[in-house]
This record gives sequence, structure tokens and C-alpha cells, in this order.
Amino acid sequence: MLTFQPNKLTMALVAAGLVSMASTATAQEQASAEQQAEENIEVIEVSGFRRSLVKSMNTKRFSSSVVEAISAEDIGKLPDSSIAESIARLPGLTAQRLDGRASKISIRGFGENESATTFNGREQVSIDDNRGVQFDLYPAEIMSGVTVYKTPDATIEGEGIAGVVDLQTVRPLSQDDRVIQINGTFEQTSFEELNPDADNDGFRGTFSYMDQFADDTIGIAVAVSTMESPNQEKRWNSWGYPEFSDDAGNSYSILGGAKPFVRSSMLNRDTVMGVLEFAPSDDIHITFDALHVDFTDEKILRGIEVPFAWGQGTIDPESVVVDPETGFISQATTMGQRVVVRNDYEEREAQLDSFGVNFEYNINDRWSLEADASYAKVERQIWSMESYAGTGRGDSRGVADNIGYFLDGSNEGAKFTHELDYSDYNLIQLGGPLSWGWSSALNDKYGITGTEYENQAQDGFLNTPSVDDELTALKLAATQVVESDFVTAVTYGVSYKNREKTKDSNGFFLTVSSFSLDNPGMMMVPEEYRLGSANLDFIGMGDMIAYDSRGLVEDGYYDLLSERLTDPSHETKSYTVQEEIVSLFVKADLDMEIAGFQVTGNAGLRYVDTTQSSQGAAITTEDGLVKTTPTDIEHTYSHLLPSLNLSMRIDDNQTVRFGAAKTISRARMDEMNASISTNYFGGGEAPKPDENGNFWSVSGGNPALEPKEAVGLDLTYENYFSDEGYFSVALFHKSLDNWIFDGNYEVDMTGVADPAGTPVNPDHTTATGSGKINGGDGTLYGYELSVTLPFNAFSDALDGFGVIASYTGVEQDIEDPNGNEYVLPGLSESISSVTGYYENHGLQVRVSVRNRDDFKGDVYGVGFSTQQVDIEGETIVDAQIGYDFGEAGFENLEGLSIFLQGYNLTEEPFKSTYNENALQVRDFQDYGANYMLGFSYKL
Repeated sequence: MLTFQPNKLTMALVAAGLVSMASTATAQEQASAEQQAEENIEVIEVSGFRRSLVKSMNTKRFSSSVVEAISAEDIGKLPDSSIAESIARLPGLTAQRLDGRASKISIRGFGENESATTFNGREQVSIDDNRGVQFDLYPAEIMSGVTVYKTPDATIEGEGIAGVVDLQTVRPLSQDDRVIQINGTFEQTSFEELNPDADNDGFRGTFSYMDQFADDTIGIAVAVSTMESPNQEKRWNSWGYPEFSDDAGNSYSILGGAKPFVRSSMLNRDTVMGVLEFAPSDDIHITFDALHVDFTDEKILRGIEVPFAWGQGTIDPESVVVDPETGFISQATTMGQRVVVRNDYEEREAQLDSFGVNFEYNINDRWSLEADASYAKVERQIWSMESYAGTGRGDSRGVADNIGYFLDGSNEGAKFTHELDYSDYNLIQLGGPLSWGWSSALNDKYGITGTEYENQAQDGFLNTPSVDDELTALKLAATQVVESDFVTAVTYGVSYKNREKTKDSNGFFLTVSSFSLDNPGMMMVPEEYRLGSANLDFIGMGDMIAYDSRGLVEDGYYDLLSERLTDPSHETKSYTVQEEIVSLFVKADLDMEIAGFQVTGNAGLRYVDTTQSSQGAAITTEDGLVKTTPTDIEHTYSHLLPSLNLSMRIDDNQTVRFGAAKTISRARMDEMNASISTNYFGGGEAPKPDENGNFWSVSGGNPALEPKEAVGLDLTYENYFSDEGYFSVALFHKSLDNWIFDGNYEVDMTGVADPAGTPVNPDHTTATGSGKINGGDGTLYGYELSVTLPFNAFSDALDGFGVIASYTGVEQDIEDPNGNEYVLPGLSESISSVTGYYENHGLQVRVSVRNRDDFKGDVYGVGFSTQQVDIEGETIVDAQIGYDFGEAGFENLEGLSIFLQGYNLTEEPFKSTYNENALQVRDFQDYGANYMLGFSYKL
């Protein structure tokens, strides 16, 4: 688009990280763009990681918004193996780990659901149940950079109160020469194989090709990447901690039960990315990009569920030890206890396809046009199986054990003592050792209703939730160059997005095929499925039997029965949510002089009109069976979103930025679903409404939820004191409104039949709903300090050494509609990151430390439902050492570099607790460290 800014050569060099601009003049002061480029461009002779820092710094420096940026050192070579790891080190940003990998990103105290992710400027679909993007789906090897917008402008398509994360692929016409590059990496975890059928080694490989043809009017880039990434975990997980009082009124708490296990995972990801650019003239530019990702995450989990206070045993009073400060029983023994030996398997498969085409046309010196069309789709399927084994079927059968627990002072969960040998295949057999199969349909299937084996036919469980997410988008914009003292250009545009997300939840009871009333016992693990044993010494339970549970299911050793027949939760978690969004926007680029200072930026207005609908089911249970009727609820709303970004240049190196904007974050999709449990009481001769005058009561999703809103203010001082260094101080404040909390709402049930079959009176169609509602408000505010400090600013002898550091402090004051204090998910009161580096003569060394305080985070609960827990703060230490032979002067090895990376070197665990009591550990996940040895060769 045409504006009175530095010419195309200047901006290309800035984007490449090869220049720093001492100043920019107003349009009236420009004698010629070429002359300005010659006078104000300074070439910086750096490469590798230092080059990427300069590129990132220039992206931040010359952006009209407040941004943070990451740039690749070279094509397919971001500074980290994971995009999320790189993003988490940016000022104001941090990550929540999922299975040991940085995945969910928080920006300035807001969780993943309050930010948007775009790919080359286009909003992305998600393999998760909601909007949050899991960044490990996107290979770092195919990315050229990432830009995080902390303040918006009216042309940005992504919507998020926290900000927008834009992932960018390479553009082949921006390169001078043909590039052929091969990357290869060997990966290993610090743990030995925790499961006998696991693999501790992995591999990553990428082939990249980029070239220009037809006098540099056609550019092609292709990248093919494959990855097998291992991950292992020792996990201690509790059922909970019941409280009780003795006869004297003293309060105590005790371990209810625990579910520790060892997990071995392998993340497989195959990616193909292609970019085609066509620029037949200076006035026409067409770009087509496509991305295909096949993603499989395979998990093997083995452990022993140990009931305690909620089990069958009796507590030996002589064994009880009480922590005097908390009243928590830190040591005890139960006599006559029975456990559940678990051999579980989970596979998460996803396929992402994304296509986009962008057309830019300069009509003349004053007008330019842009059109952008895109389509993205994700299909995800989870196959998560539990397999149970023990000494006897059901309660109080089989050999019992005397099990004790104690705390060793590490706050890593309890350690256990036991007497039985859980690696004995003759003792531990397939079947449900506790009475968990409560389904009436399951009892009826085996004819065990009313017998001593009632509710004892569940020998495992299979969860199979699936998600389809589809997004189509179109954007049209025109830019007009304006000759005025304040405005240099105006952009007008319209965009359209249509998104549909469908989730289908299902689960199946597993029962060993040999089970019947005539043969109600356990089943020996067949010899061909035995894998030896898994070691649980980390919780004191020794070895346990390990078998191929997936193979047993696939080969027919288990019978399946759908839980959906009797449990309405699967229906309430199944839905389709649709959004049709039309946006109109206008943005004015500003360039003026105020009190002798140059002020640039933009002012904009975005009008967003939304029609959202949800299709689901009204659900009730009759005679133990689930009955449903379809629901279809629609809701419309609109928002007017103004934005202002101003940048005042104090001198050649110092800039003050101000940003103000109204932003929105749309509700989570699982909260918007139209699947509801129902009770209709408007029939009969004398129906009585509830206290709200309604004749239905429903619970579940609320399709009428509207976005959360915020008005944000940002003030930033930036000082670019050298070609490779800067420091900044930022203040930010957001006034929050229309937040989402639990509460009651009214919903129109017109057209919905009562699943129980009662005729619905047309005058009795309103319902009192129980679920999520809009309401409550508050503020979030904080500050950021960041610096990139090259030591050559002090002495040329220190050239190559440097430090990158940032610190963010965040406070909040938010209340729900009832005036109760509320803590935002993802908010840590302080986050910090420090990276020390050395790069010179081909040698690259980096050590990074990032820290965050305690926070509330979302994890998967029972049946893959989202559950919020208290997560303890953590400090993650990573390091990398590399050597570039070409930079070191080895001409025969030009283009070859090698590296060694280590992640989570201090083996920092993931830990969450109950009731902020350090002794009441909910989860303690020890992932160990990961190491990567790799090379890159560029022709």
C-alpha cells in the first residue's frame, strides 16, 4: 500500500534486519526516498542469532503498534525448536506446559482464550475444544518469524483483549538467491524408557527449497518437515483430600486416594508448506500459501490407583502422624486395601489444512487495493483408553494389601508402602477390582441387576471425543494516499468470516469378553500381550505388570457399550457452534509535528457485527436412559471498536508510544453450546412457574453469551541506544467489562420438544438457565521492563556477548456479579526472562531462564472436560551451543552448522495443589530434561 514512508528498498532492508534508520522525515521534507535511504541506512555486519535480534528489534522499532517480535536466524531456523518456547521469552508473555511442552500462551496476565492467533494475518482454527491455539502444532522449522501485537489497529483481523499472535512464513521474492537447506536433529529425554514399549529417542528433519524465476517475478518456497519427539513423565496425581473432625472438634484432612503413573509419549508431526509469489510488475503482487499438518500424539500410561480414606481398608490409628500446622495427616496405613492396576493408552490425532491467497494492486500513485481469501480446517480425534486389573472383581474380592503413605518432605506427593507383588501376572489379572460400572445399561447387558455382581462389569473405559473446526474468510481493502498536514493515507475495508466448530463426545464401557454371570471372575493377560513390567519406585510401589491394552481391545478381548445410553454428560458436551462475522473498518495513517517532535501512528474504527448460533440437544433421563430432542438457538450483537496508536520520536534513538483501544474476546465455544439438561414442568392441568416465571429449568451451555470487553491504555518509552541494543519501559491498564461467570439466565425454548414426551404448552416456553452469564467487571494493570544489551556497547573487546532480559508485574481487581473476588486464568503476578548469549567467529552459546509466579490454569479433567486448578510458579532453564563453520572461516564447509540444545535442564516439575496447601498436592509432574543434537546445511 502507498504511504509517505521510506521507499521499498528501505523497508525491505529493515525487514531483513540489515539496517537501522536514524530518523524518518515527514512527507513534505522528503527530497527523495532514495536519498534518504543512502543517508540514514547503516549496515550491521552480524549474522546468526545476533542478526535475528536486529531483525526483531527493527520490527518492534518501526511498527505503528506496540509489538514484540521473533525473527528466524535463517530460513527454517528459529532460535528454538518450538515456537511456543520462543514466544514465552518475549516481554510480557509466558507459557503453560502441556505434557512437558510449552503450549498455551499468556499475554500480560491473560490466559490463552483472551488472545487470538493468526497465520500470515489470518485467524486460525484450533485442535483444542475452544479457541486457544496449541502452538506445538506449528513447526518452528517452517516459520520466518512471529509478531505479537499488544495494541491493535483497525485492520488486524484477530480479536483478543490480550493481543494477537501472528505466525509468518517465508516470502521467496524477499530472498536474493536460490536456497536449498536441510535440517536434521536427534532428540532424547533424560529419563530411560519408563515403559517397556516406549522409545526414548526421536528425530526431526526438514527440507526447504526456495527460488526465483522469470526475472524475479515468480518466487517459490517449499518446506517438508517430519518430527518424532519423545517425552516422558513421572506423575503423582491425587483424588482429593477429604476433611473431617474428631470428637473434640479438631479438623483434619487426609489423602482420599491417588493415581500416580509413568507416561511415555511420542509426538509425530508431518508438515508440508508451500508459498507461491507472483509480481509481474511493481504494481501487482499475488501470494498463495498452503499448509498441511498431520499430527499424532501417542501416550502410554501405566500406574496404580491407590484408594486410601475413600477405599475399602481401615486406618491403623497407631500409624497416623499429623502435621501440626495444617492438620494434614502426613502418614498413615490402611489395612485390607485393594488397588486398581492401570495400563492406559491415548492417541490424539489431528489434521490441519490451511490455504490463503493475497492480491495487492497499485492502481496509481494515490490508490491501492488488497484482497485476501483463506480457508482453514482442523479435524481432531482422541482415542483414550483405560484398562483395569487387580486381584479380584468388584469390592471386597481378591487378595487385599496393607498400604501406607508418608510424606518425605519434598512436597512431591506421598510415597507408599505395600506388601503384594504387583508384577505377578498370576496375581494381577484383567477386570475391575472396584465397583465402578454403575450404568443400568451395563448391568442389564450382562443380566447382573439385583445380583451380587451388580455395578461390577466395568473393566476399563474408552473416551473418543472428536472436534471439527472450519473457518472461511474474505477481506477487501483499499488505501488512499492523502495530502494533508496530519494524515498520509486512509485504508477502508470490509471482512467476512464464517466459522463452524463441532464437538462430538462419546465414551464406552469396556468389559473383558469372558465375563458373564456364569464366569464372573478375572481374566489372565494372554502371553502374547505381556510386555514385562513398569517400574513405580518413584512412589514406592515397585514393579507392576505391563501389557498391550490397545492390542487387547483391537483384537476383541473387550466388549464395548456406549456410556451415552445412560450418561447425559456426553450429550451436553456435544454441539455445533457457528459464527458469522462481518467487519467494516477504516484506518488513518498519521504523520505530523507536535511541539517540534515528529508524531506518527494511526487512528481507526472497526465495526463488528456477529450472528452466532448453536445446535445441540435438550436432554433428560427417563428409566435410566438418555432421551434427547434437537435445539437450535441464534443470537446477534455488534461492537464498535476504536483504536489509536501514536509514536513520538524524541530524537534519533528515543521514542514514546501511546496506545488506546477497545477490544473484545469471544466466549469459549464449549460455554456457548446449545446442549442442555432439561426439566419441563409447564404441562398438566395446573402448572406452576418457578420464581422467575418460567416453566423450564435447563443447565449447560448459553448460546446467548457475548464477548468480554476491555478498554486498554498503553504508554511505552523505547531507547535504541545501539544498532543491536535497546531498552524500554511500558505501563498498561485495561478496564474489563462484561466478563463471564457462573449464574442464571433466561432462554427461549420455543420449538423445543420435551425429551420426556410431555406436550409443551406454547405459552410456557421460557426457561431458567443455569450456566455461564455475562457480568462483573474490574481492572488489570501492570508494567514491563525489557532490555537487549550487547556488551560491545561497553567495549569492542566484548563484541559478541550480550543479555536479553525482561520483567513484567501484573495486578488485577476483578469481581463477579455477586461482588466476590475473581482471579483471571493464566495470570501470574510476575514473569521474567533472561537470556545470556555469545556469538562470534561461528560460535554460538545461549542460556535462557524464564520464570513465572503461581497462576490458575486449565487442565483436562474427567472425560476431557476443562477444569481449572491452582498451578505453582516455575523456573525453566534452557541452553544451546552451536557452531557455524562458514562464519568461522571454513570456506569448504560454508553453509554447515551444528548445535546442541538442552531444555528444562533443572528438571523443573509442573505442580498444582488443592486449597493452596503445599502438602495437598494435586499434580506433581516430573518431565526430566530433553536434549537435541542437530545440524543445518544450506546450499
